[in-house]
Amino acid sequence: MESDVTYKPNRLVERHVVLVAPDVPWNTGNIGRTCLGAGAFLHLIKPLGFSLESRELKRAGLDYWHNVKLSVWDDFISFQENMAPKKDEVALFTKNGSIPFWSMPSSDRLFLIFGSETKGLSQTIISRYKTATYHIPITNEIRCLNLSTAVGIALYQSLRSVHP
Repeated sequence: MESDVTYKPNRLVERHVVLVAPDVPWNTGNIGRTCLGAGAFLHLIKPLGFSLESRELKRAGLDYWHNVKLSVWDDFISFQENMAPKKDEVALFTKNGSIPFWSMPSSDRLFLIFGSETKGLSQTIISRYKTATYHIPITNEIRCLNLSTAVGIALYQSLRSVHP
């Protein structure tokens, strides 16, 4: 007897992964593939540290990249104005976030926002959502997790809370 392990949401849930100024094409490619597998949207906020035509990006995204629900924004303000996330629909991920990731809101529409691999998120963005900063606990053996790993952890945890 085969088991059905395909992810099938039982209600309308929107997940949006937002990468602010990502630097590393293969991380973004991996994240795109993860978003596609989870049914999430991917938003890239310029400046990008690579071209969307990058071979590394497409290689990491495999032959799925063209199916990713992708939006590219000129800046964070344009993203905010067009997508209009409510304060309780935002989870900012930063190394110094005040709340552990397993305590994210379980709203049906949620924006998971991550900074660049080298600079993180700007103080302007963090101060706008200062009550919605989350972290993924790690030991002090490393500085941080790889961005694509952190996105995968946060994205699937956010789905777990609405699809137990």
